[in-house]
Amino acid sequence: MSSIPRHVAVIMDGNGRWAQQRGLPRLAGHEQGSKSIRQCVEACMEAGVEFLTLYAFSSENWKRPALEVNGLMLLLEKFLNEKKEEMLREGVRLRAIGRLDDLPKACRVKLDEVRDATAHNTRLNVILALSYSGRVEILDAIQSVVAEAAAGTLGPGDITPELISSHLYTAGIPDPDLLIRTSGEMRISNFLLWQLSYTEIHVTKKLWPDFGKADFLEALQDFSSRQRRYGGV
Repeated sequence: MSSIPRHVAVIMDGNGRWAQQRGLPRLAGHEQGSKSIRQCVEACMEAGVEFLTLYAFSSENWKRPALEVNGLMLLLEKFLNEKKEEMLREGVRLRAIGRLDDLPKACRVKLDEVRDATAHNTRLNVILALSYSGRVEILDAIQSVVAEAAAGTLGPGDITPELISSHLYTAGIPDPDLLIRTSGEMRISNFLLWQLSYTEIHVTKKLWPDFGKADFLEALQDFSSRQRRYGGV
């Protein structure tokens, strides 16, 4: 491929529909979908992608039935337990963005454990967006900037796009070059609203549990065929 995105973000959509089509409980779709994560991680390492951000659980997802939410939290713990040694072996660093304090204590403890254990890995950064909302992220950033201004450390002229970026959950992480959305939905669903300003978008009708390494590499090939102008000619 002539051009490899440095950062790929993924909206992993369609787990529930995948399960429904098979007469299975929704959690079965989420569990199957966790296997697609491994496929995409493999594709990233094979292609040389540096950052992979996965929209794992939105702030709005807390509104789902308690049984499903609790099941998703247990799946998160299971995923972290099972993948820790593999991430250490493969050189994958785990990171997370969102209002992480909203997560159950057991999830936060396990998440912190794996983040700390993999902190020095450099082959691939896998970033889980958990209890995440793009609007809330921008709100949190603005509140942080306002607090600095109130303390007298910032003036109006100091507030730049770069300053705002430095107060986002993704501070220090490059904006995504490519966004992949599965299940055919044509929206970004409150995901990385600031960071996606100039991101190329690839939508596939495949449901997330059916999305594999070949599909990810196809999205990278699509990206490499595009010319990014950033508003220019």
